[in-house]
Amino acid sequence: MKFGVVVFPGSNCDADVIHVCKEVMQCETRILWHKDTHLQDLTSEDCIMIPGGFSYGDYLRCGAIARFSPIMEKVIAHAQNGGFVFGICNGFQVLCESHLLPGALLANDHQKFICRNQYLLPQTNNSAITANLDLNQPLNIPVAHGEGRYFADEKTLAELKQNDQILFRYCDENGKITTNSNPNGSIENIAGICNVNKNVFGMMPHPERSSEEVLGNTDGRKLFESLLNNVLA
Repeated sequence: MKFGVVVFPGSNCDADVIHVCKEVMQCETRILWHKDTHLQDLTSEDCIMIPGGFSYGDYLRCGAIARFSPIMEKVIAHAQNGGFVFGICNGFQVLCESHLLPGALLANDHQKFICRNQYLLPQTNNSAITANLDLNQPLNIPVAHGEGRYFADEKTLAELKQNDQILFRYCDENGKITTNSNPNGSIENIAGICNVNKNVFGMMPHPERSSEEVLGNTDGRKLFESLLNNVLA
């Protein structure tokens, strides 16, 4: 599997994601500029990463302008052809704005930017990035966002549950999903979801920031390892 990392004006986690994909996971990695109109040599067997940051300065709404970048037409086609797409933080917002994922990301309920380590609990093994995770073992993964409150209407929320699309929920260090462990007011503590076809993933926490021993935390690397193990198996 190869990775392609999309870079928008305002992306600030692109170098981190490129480092993890290329140096930590030892995969061929391509840099995709927002004005590109092709995906280089990436195929439907590869994964496009949309990293965190403040694409286009987060004007209008987070991800709202990035959704119309030339590269996104190819990213959407890639997803529709069965290729993997993984959006982190601002990337999650872009995927929701692109309608590759349902719902929306709203301003945190306390109206403050939050940056800290946060526990989340995997909710399913029915996706490539969670297939190898222990559903009883919380992961400690950093969050850094001001508009990370996931929202979906009742119909959409019911469909997410019915289709097993909820990937992660915020929890405490013991894996308990409580109001107090919800950092931003996300509906039902949702921290990450996927699409119905299980090839598009979005999450607010930053697994790339917890993928190396030197950082003192490798919980995030488990997601990348799960993806590779289940695609290359």
